[in-house]
Amino acid sequence: MQKWYQILHKNTGLSPYVWVVFYILPFYFIFRSSSTLEVVSGIVMILVFFVCYVFSFLSKGWLIYFWTSVQIVISITMTLLFGYVYFSLFLAFFIGTIQNKVGFYTLYSIHLVSTVVTINLGFIMKNAQMINQLPFVLVSMIAVILLPVTTYNRNKREKLEGQLEDANKRISELVKLEERQRIARDLHDTLGQKLSLIGLKCDLAGKLISKDPDQAKIEIKEVRQTARIALKEVREMVTQMRGTRLEEEMFRIKQILEAAQIDFKLEGDPNLTKTSLMTETVLSMCIKEAATNVVKHSNASVCSVVIEPSRTDLVVKVKDNGIGIADESACYRGNGLRGMRERLEFVNGSMEIVSDEGTTIVLRVPNVFKQPEKEAVV
Repeated sequence: MQKWYQILHKNTGLSPYVWVVFYILPFYFIFRSSSTLEVVSGIVMILVFFVCYVFSFLSKGWLIYFWTSVQIVISITMTLLFGYVYFSLFLAFFIGTIQNKVGFYTLYSIHLVSTVVTINLGFIMKNAQMINQLPFVLVSMIAVILLPVTTYNRNKREKLEGQLEDANKRISELVKLEERQRIARDLHDTLGQKLSLIGLKCDLAGKLISKDPDQAKIEIKEVRQTARIALKEVREMVTQMRGTRLEEEMFRIKQILEAAQIDFKLEGDPNLTKTSLMTETVLSMCIKEAATNVVKHSNASVCSVVIEPSRTDLVVKVKDNGIGIADESACYRGNGLRGMRERLEFVNGSMEIVSDEGTTIVLRVPNVFKQPEKEAVV
C-alpha cells in the first residue's frame, strides 16, 4: 500500500508545496483568535484531523468511514469557529479515492451537503473571516463538487487500464503457450515418425550387415534418404515460423498462378505496415492455400486477390472465374480448407466461401495493430 503522502503527490496532480500551505494555513486562522481556549482547541482539532486523515488511507472496512466522519465533524467545527473551510479540500480528495461505489456516493453526498450548509450558516452568522475570503470559499465549493468525482473517475480508469494491461499480458502468454504447443506438435509430426523409422532401419541394417550385406546397404541408403527428408521438413517448418509478410506472399502467389497459366489481379495495398506479423502470417498461409486450390480444382483463367482494410476488420477476398463448388457444405471437410479455418480461429478470424460464377473465399480478421515494440519470434 502506498503511503498517504505518496498518494497525494501522485493522484492530485498538484505540487506538494500547495498541500504544505494547507497544512500550515489553519494555524494562521487559529492564532488570530484572542481566546486561549480557542487556540488550544483549534490546535488539537488540527492534529486530530491529520491523524485521522492518515488513518483513513491506512485503514480498511468500516474504519475508513469512521475516520472520515471524524474529519467531517472537525471540518464543520473549524469552518464555524475560525472560518477555515479548506479542510473540505482534503476530504474531497480522500472521498474520491474510495473504490466502493456505495461508500463513495454516500460520503460524497454527506460531505457536499454539510459543506454547503456550514458555509451558508457562516454567512448567516456574518462570520467576518469567511466574508473576507469569499472568492476562495467559492473556489473551495467548486473543488468540493468536482474533485471527488474527478479523482474517483481517474482512479477507476487507472484500475481498468491496469486490468486491461494484465489481460493483454495474459493473452500474450496464452498466445506464446499455444505457439509452443503448435511447434511441439509440428516437431513431433515431422521428426517423430521419421526418427523412429531411422532407428528401426539402423537396427535392421546392423542385423543384416553380416548375413545380407547388400540388403544392409539398401537399408542404410533408405536411412540416409529419410534423414534428408526430415532435415528438409524441419527447414521448411523453421522458415514458416519466421513469419511471412503479405506483400512477399503476393509475389509468390503470382508466380504460382502464372505458372499454371492463370491471370493474376491484385486490388488493394498488400503492404500492411500496421498489422501484426502473426496476423499477416496467418493470412499469407490462407491465401497461399486458396491459390493452390484455384490451381488444382477451379479450371479458372483469372484469379484476383482483393485487400480491403477498415478501422475494425481486415478483409481479403480470393476470387476465381472457375467451375465453382457444387456442394458448399462438403468443401469444409477438406484438409486444406479446414486448416485455413483453424488458423483464422487462432487470430479470432473467420472464413466464408461463396460459389457464384466461380468461387470467392472471404478471409476476415480483426484489424489489431501491432505494438510499437519489436515483435519477438517465439
